[in-house]
Amino acid sequence: MGKTVKVSGPLIIAEGMADSKMYDVVRVSDKGLIGEVIELRGDKASVQVYEETAGLGPGEEVTSTGEPLSVELAPGLISGIFDGIQRPLTTLFFKYGSRISRGVSVNNLDRDKKWKFSPRVKAGDAVEAGDILGVVQETEIIEHRILVPNGISGKIASIEEGDFTIEDTVAVIQTDSGKKPVAMLRKWPVRKGRPYKEKLSPDKPMVTGQRVIDTLFPVARGGVAAVPGPFGSGKTVVQHQLAKWADADIIVYVGCGERGNEMTDVLNEFPELTDPKTGEPLMKRTILIANTSDMPVAAREASIYTGITIAEYFRDMGYNVAIMADSTSRWAEALREMSGRLEEMPGDEGYPAYLSSRLAEFYERAGIVRLLGSAERTGSVTAIGAVSPPGGDLSEPVSQATLRIVKVFWGLSASLAYKRHFPAIDWLISYSLYADKMRDWYTDNVSADFAKYRQFVMTVLQEEAALDEIVRLVGMDALSSKDRLTMETAKIIREDYLHQNAFDDVDTYTSMQKQFLMLKLIYEFNSRAGEAIENFASLNEILALSCKDKIGRAKYIEEKNLAEFDEISKIMGAEMKSLVQGGEENV
Repeated sequence: MGKTVKVSGPLIIAEGMADSKMYDVVRVSDKGLIGEVIELRGDKASVQVYEETAGLGPGEEVTSTGEPLSVELAPGLISGIFDGIQRPLTTLFFKYGSRISRGVSVNNLDRDKKWKFSPRVKAGDAVEAGDILGVVQETEIIEHRILVPNGISGKIASIEEGDFTIEDTVAVIQTDSGKKPVAMLRKWPVRKGRPYKEKLSPDKPMVTGQRVIDTLFPVARGGVAAVPGPFGSGKTVVQHQLAKWADADIIVYVGCGERGNEMTDVLNEFPELTDPKTGEPLMKRTILIANTSDMPVAAREASIYTGITIAEYFRDMGYNVAIMADSTSRWAEALREMSGRLEEMPGDEGYPAYLSSRLAEFYERAGIVRLLGSAERTGSVTAIGAVSPPGGDLSEPVSQATLRIVKVFWGLSASLAYKRHFPAIDWLISYSLYADKMRDWYTDNVSADFAKYRQFVMTVLQEEAALDEIVRLVGMDALSSKDRLTMETAKIIREDYLHQNAFDDVDTYTSMQKQFLMLKLIYEFNSRAGEAIENFASLNEILALSCKDKIGRAKYIEEKNLAEFDEISKIMGAEMKSLVQGGEENV
């Protein structure tokens, strides 16, 4: 047991702590505040406290638990709303009111609720770490798979079907060192990645239904992406859309240091949203970790690790998990504050020298992996982190450190947001290093022409950027008919394809097949218009055709009516043909 000798905001220094280890959880004062050892010098320990330290002074008792900061993993996680150190906010609200009292102690997961456990193995079966012992139907959407704990292998001595609490023994495994009882509840240190057999190379996209992402800058299942952008550019909205529509089995949403009203919107909105795949409420496959900007700063750092550990737990069951971290900049600010209080040598803009390595530790825990166990199974964690650079300056340390790690960069533009163009992803600065790797998937699952249309869109948008300078100087009339057509095609791509209305029931999500058909229409329009111009048709006549308006409204065609795209294509062919014939007659 140690005694405090210094209190500096969320950091306290305690002496007499020679028996403690790095990252041990401690209890501070008679209030039992939760803290974590982050530095040891002789018998002095620096402890970051995850609760408000007002009123503490020298001489307070500090007791080490001897265990690292860990999360509880068991049925009851899905639909849960937790704070940065996995305390259940709903339980705390009913017990203590709208403000969390200091030193409160509640179980992270419900110990009294009984879950129906259905075995998947029988007595006498040989099992190893990672094998499925049985399942619990946690929600209508998610089957919670109870696995053989890490480091245990042997034969099933006994296993029962029935209703159990998470602490009850559901099976006994006979190992070389004796019998091991197994319950549904597991604990895992948040700073330690969960083991797997092999990390695989991502080669399939995580389809999001957002056209600018899926077509131009796709993220792989098991990949990592960053969403940097200035205030008001729509980072949180992009992450909300991904949480609603991304092709993932389970969503872990971490609100790290964000404004309280934004987290309130999430907490109010998600339970009311319907999962498009199952028709059930979206919360039945979602876990929310809320750590708002008015909560103790040290808990921001823990919230990221809590989220990724929960994501890995469901990955080990064979699920594809997406974790949204909003925002890693607030997490980095917490690192900077704690580093400053530790009096460490500062790096760029006061951030600690280890900022890059800490960011890498987080993002490297994402990936698609071959799982432990006798059966051949895979699972994935896809990590998408928002970055909030001050003033939108992407040269600041957090943005630069993130860009060195991630392979997808969705750069948000304030100018696009001010024009009400959402998602405000700037196609001139964004990129995806996964696109070429996933070419075969698009060929096999969408169309062999998809890559050609994607390249066409990118080329037209880049040409528009170059021509835009000329238009600003001398006006549109100075351009040739071909260049004016390029500008008009780029306008169609921007306004009718890349712009997407999150509040429209049809436009909020676009399947890959519909994206392909929309691209095909725009490509055909550009090609046929180019041929018409060569045959002396005027651009103004082309732009007045009814097919152009139909292309603009194509995004509102419902998924069940995709045959309408063929009708638009036929109308376009007929109208272009009549224009060409008319142009030839005039000549």
